[in-house]
Amino acid sequence: MVVKLIATVKLLVSAEEKARLLATMARVNEACSWLAERAFELQSADKLKLQRMHYRELRDRFGLSSQHAVRAISKVCEVYRRDKAKRPAFRAHGAIPYDQRLYSFKNGLDRVSLLALDGRMVVPCAVGAYHRARLEAVRGQADLVYRKGKLFLFVTVDVPDGSPVTPEGWLGVDLGIRNLAFDSDGEAHSGEAVLSNRSRIAKLRAGLQSTGTKSAKRHLRKLRRREQGFHAHTNHVISKSIVRKAKDTGRGIAVEDLTGIRDRVTVRKAQRAALHSWSFFQLRAFLAYKATLSGVALVAVDPRNTSRTCPECGVIDKASRRSQAEFVCTGCGFASHADLIGARNIASRGPVIGPIGSAVRLGIEKHSSPQLCQVQSSAL
Repeated sequence: MVVKLIATVKLLVSAEEKARLLATMARVNEACSWLAERAFELQSADKLKLQRMHYRELRDRFGLSSQHAVRAISKVCEVYRRDKAKRPAFRAHGAIPYDQRLYSFKNGLDRVSLLALDGRMVVPCAVGAYHRARLEAVRGQADLVYRKGKLFLFVTVDVPDGSPVTPEGWLGVDLGIRNLAFDSDGEAHSGEAVLSNRSRIAKLRAGLQSTGTKSAKRHLRKLRRREQGFHAHTNHVISKSIVRKAKDTGRGIAVEDLTGIRDRVTVRKAQRAALHSWSFFQLRAFLAYKATLSGVALVAVDPRNTSRTCPECGVIDKASRRSQAEFVCTGCGFASHADLIGARNIASRGPVIGPIGSAVRLGIEKHSSPQLCQVQSSAL
């Protein structure tokens, strides 16, 4: 099994090199928009069919290299396949794919060769220590991305997972909003900072939306990126802490399988924003790939009645959950924090499910986004 990580490489380009790469992005995306119309007319996302019909015209009309044309066709098919009800539209400076025929690293990882419209160019680049260690192992396809006036390569890297370890017990993790994660050892990872940040940004967003000027819309886009970055950082810190604890104690990790929870759960109007902006799936995705890298077993268990079941006597009663934080068993009187009760019950179901061993089984391959969380996990 391997884990697919997205390594970020910053391109240190001159003004002229930047203009050449932006022109390449604009031309490729223009070609993608043109081809998307053809695909929509045919109602087809068949790559071989579109390549056979439009490859030559795509090259002649837009002056693309053979490999840029092939990658453009693949990009259109991938996007159109997601939703055939509408014709895809591509921004001029939207990300474009670069495979290993279009880019290569030179002099170790200090320079990268990229194919532009008017030929190859070699530009210096900067790679952080964390990503550098992985890029030296295996390099795969990349996306050329333009963000905040800077150019980046997001390189897909296949990293072998850690040696699997047979768990000696399970660490249950209850996911929530007030406490983003609460483990069966009683350690809580509070969500107060996330809730406070979300509330503050929601007020700012409401004011900017009512203003509606270009400047306000530009500020809204910055707020969105800032909020996403804050949530991702918080989830990285929490997941790293949980995986380290499980590895150090020789245990596996048991989490709730909360797929489709937004469709199943009914909440008051005042709570809808908190539920629908809750990034529990990202946190679970981070737990999955970090556990895979560390060789820690991870399972997803059925969450039904985990917050209503007494871990001491086994009585299941809705009335035992007196409040968001209070649990008092109606059978034996055992009392504890409700989230701890949930985590203990989740841990007890770990041995029954058995290690999944693959992040794909958790559905991560359907929802993860490199732009969002900078990681994907898969099994080969």
